[in-house]
Parts: sequence; C-alpha cells; structure tokens
Amino acid sequence: MTDQSSGATIAVNVLTSLDQIAQSDWDACACPEVVDGGRPQDPFTTWRFLHALEASGSVGPGTGWEPRYLTAEADGEIIAVAPLYAKGHSQGEYIFDHSWAHAYENAGGDYYPKLQIAVPFTPATGRRFLSKPGQDVAGMSALVQGAAQFAAQNGLSSLHVTFCTEAEAIAGERMGLLRRVTQQFHWENHDYADFDAFLASLSSRKRKNIRKERRTAHDFGGTIRMLTGDEIRPEHWDAFWHFYQDTGARKWGSPYLTRAFFEIAHDTLRDDIALVMAERDGHYVAGALNFIGRQALYGRYWGCVEDHPCLHFEACYYQAIDFAIRHGLARVEAGAQGEHKLARGYLPVETHSLHWLADQGFAKAVARYLEEERQAVGEDIEILTAYGPFRKDQIEEQE
Repeated sequence: MTDQSSGATIAVNVLTSLDQIAQSDWDACACPEVVDGGRPQDPFTTWRFLHALEASGSVGPGTGWEPRYLTAEADGEIIAVAPLYAKGHSQGEYIFDHSWAHAYENAGGDYYPKLQIAVPFTPATGRRFLSKPGQDVAGMSALVQGAAQFAAQNGLSSLHVTFCTEAEAIAGERMGLLRRVTQQFHWENHDYADFDAFLASLSSRKRKNIRKERRTAHDFGGTIRMLTGDEIRPEHWDAFWHFYQDTGARKWGSPYLTRAFFEIAHDTLRDDIALVMAERDGHYVAGALNFIGRQALYGRYWGCVEDHPCLHFEACYYQAIDFAIRHGLARVEAGAQGEHKLARGYLPVETHSLHWLADQGFAKAVARYLEEERQAVGEDIEILTAYGPFRKDQIEEQE
C-alpha cells in the first residue's frame, strides 16, 4: 500500500508480528521522548509492552486480537507505526460498539472481523498514530489511508481507533473519519504538597469520608505496600495472578491476559509498574496494578481473595493519588467507568476515538448518533463535575 497525499511516496506495510520489526525502529516512533533518559509518555505503545502481549499469547490466534501492525516507510526509513489488530469480537476495548454490531448484522452484514488501532485491554489515552518527530502529519495520513485501504481490500466492515489523543481525533475527523467522544474519571494533581494538601481542597464532608475510608482499609489486620522495579518479586505475581483471575472471571467471563504475560512483565516491564499489595498474616489478600508514565499513573487491574471494607478504594485510588503526589505526576487515570470515583477526587474528562465504516448508509446513521452522543456526554460531564467533592473556591482556582 502506498500514500502519496503528502507529496512524497510512503509505503505502508502490514506485519503479523513485532518480531518483524526492530525494537529500536518501533520505539523511535512510539516513544522518541525517551532520548532524554526519561520515561515514555506511557508504556502501552512501546515495543516491550505490545510484544509482551503477543509473546504471552494474550493476543494472537484464538484471542480475537490478530496482530496486523502497520509501518509507514519513506526513502527506506520507518517514519510511523500503529498497533493494528483484526478483531473477531468487541471485547477488551472499553469504547463500546456492540449496538453498532447488532444493527449491522440485523441488516444482513458481517460486522466482524473489523480492524482496531488500539492497545488491547487498555483504556488509557495516548498516541495511536506513532510518528517520528517532524513526521506527525505525513505519518498519520499514511497510516490512516493504509488502514482504510487494507480494510476495503479485505472486505472488512470497519476501522476503529480507540483512546487516541484529542489532537488525533480532530485531525482524523478532518480526514473524513467519524469522531466519537466518551468519558472517564481522572484525578488531577494541582501541585499538592502531600495527601493532606489534596484533602484540604475537598469539602469537609468528603474529606472526612476519605479519612474514614483510609482508616477502615488499614484496619484490615495487615499491611499495604506500593512496590516498583526490583521491589517486585515473582511471588508477588503468583499472588496477583489469583487476584486477576478472580476479577476477570466476574467482569469478563475469563481473564484477557495470560499467566505468561505477568512473567514477561516481570522481566521487561517492572520498572514501568507500581504494584500495590495488601498482606495479612503472611499471605497476600489483595492487589492493584498500575503503570507509570512520564506524567501520569495508569490504574489497570485490581483483585482480592478476601473481602475487607474500603480496601478496594485504598488500593486502587488513594494509594495511586499518594504515589502521584510523591513522584510529581500530573494525574491518575483510573481506567474505565465508575462514577463512584467522583467522591474520591476523580473528575470526568473526555476520551476520544475515530471510526471508519465501509457502508456509507450505515456511516451516516452512526454519524447522527455520534453527534447526539457528544452533546449528551458534554452535558453529563458538566453535571457530574458540579457534584464533585472539591470546595467551591478550589474549583474556581483550578478553572
């Protein structure tokens, strides 16, 4: 596939494995910011993270996530890449299109397989069209056209780009893609000196409630620790696998990640990880997995083998806020859904996705729906923010 819209000929290729591209070539596009010695903006589009999914069998044959990674090459140099997958279902995406699939199939079409530019099982906003510095426009144009051409050539119903940045969403809409707006709950760090400073920004009732929840959580009879890097040991993953299986079975029917993913993560990703573990009487009873970005902490998975009041709130939300404050991170993204996060300082924010549908009649119907949905999401965010836990004078200062 080729793209000549930028004036130069750019070849777009499809890879079925990350082993077909050098890690340095992929990461030069995915995380060029690490040349200063710091962290990537987020670890989720790095070669090491995506390769861990592939090597562990979490994606690939039989999973409904078949790798079709895109590379854009100009004059023998890879200038952009994208994590593209052929999807046999709509699981593990967190921006839901089940109603679209039902409508399409009720009309006699085959919605699956479809194409998805995304990080599997990861509802975290980040760049999806990964370009080298200075190649953003040409790289995104080539990747979008390459993906749409691949879908059309193979008779696929649609292409979806989930949890892209707002800038990508705006640029994609200008290219003719459909733009969708959804929402999540994020905590923002307003240069708090410590957790008590954050609490001081809340209304008295909310502040008292959080202090009560933290006391209750720590009264479970054990200890709660946040572990990173070499502090994380194989035994922690043995315990966390049981937590993850329990949560996965209840939420999704079966866990998305395999046991091998956590073994690989221990070897290649543990410097990107902040793992909360609750231990009682020599046994781990609960845990929460977070990933560390350059500016944000990303909450991903929680699980337990014992139920203790408020331990979920402490492990998932308050430990994350405390970590972000201590490490100077700008925000905590606590994953999908959950209006219960509002009372704990996590406010609603927009998330973005892009969509291309082969059938023009269906595309027009979806476009009308998305316009109405965007308005509803905006109104919902405004209402929920007004019910947030912050003091009125703090809201005015933050604005």
